[in-house]
Amino acid sequence: MQTAIIGLGNIGATVAARLTAGNVDVIVSERNLDKAQRLASTLGPRARAMPVGDAIKAADIVVLAIWFDAIKEMVAADRSAFSGKIVVDPSNPIAPDGKGGFRKTIGEDKSAGMIIAGLLPYDAKLVKAFGTLGAQSLASGADRSPERAVLFYATDHPEAGRAVAELIAAAGFSPLDVGGIDQSIRIEVGGELHEFGPLGKLVSANEAKQLLGGQVRRDIS
Repeated sequence: MQTAIIGLGNIGATVAARLTAGNVDVIVSERNLDKAQRLASTLGPRARAMPVGDAIKAADIVVLAIWFDAIKEMVAADRSAFSGKIVVDPSNPIAPDGKGGFRKTIGEDKSAGMIIAGLLPYDAKLVKAFGTLGAQSLASGADRSPERAVLFYATDHPEAGRAVAELIAAAGFSPLDVGGIDQSIRIEVGGELHEFGPLGKLVSANEAKQLLGGQVRRDIS
């Protein structure tokens, strides 16, 4: 399957680097095509750059590594582009609070995952993933030994979940499914399973399963 990463900020560039290191071919893209081309040349032959529209069209899996509001705008601008795609949402609905921290930009009981799921075409398959750790931990926490660190994910589509779990494993983490997309709030910033929430750290699969009390649908080692 072809995987495209849209948005090459801290998260997008790190995910691209981890996937290519794990022998996954990726398309890298953002509005600044020159930036995408520079990153592709740095990552080597497993990465190629494309304009955003072309990248989405060419991909089976589209990782939208952009801000939550930007995802909403992109989907609204061309909803049909995501028809039939596996869409990966790493976003967190936060913004600077003016005091050196961040604030949630949607209701406390709402999640970015649920909102985006409602905007996508009916035949798009949303997976919430790659946003449960900060970019620094995504880079430094990969391929931990003796036990890999977990990246949680959530989806209503098991087949899409398995495809994204394979990407998580290739990136050097242990994928762990926490349930349907209605569980997204648990793995977004401030949620109980996010690095920047009550969890506060990287955990192994065994530690995560203990935290979840065995309430895990699927996982891939």
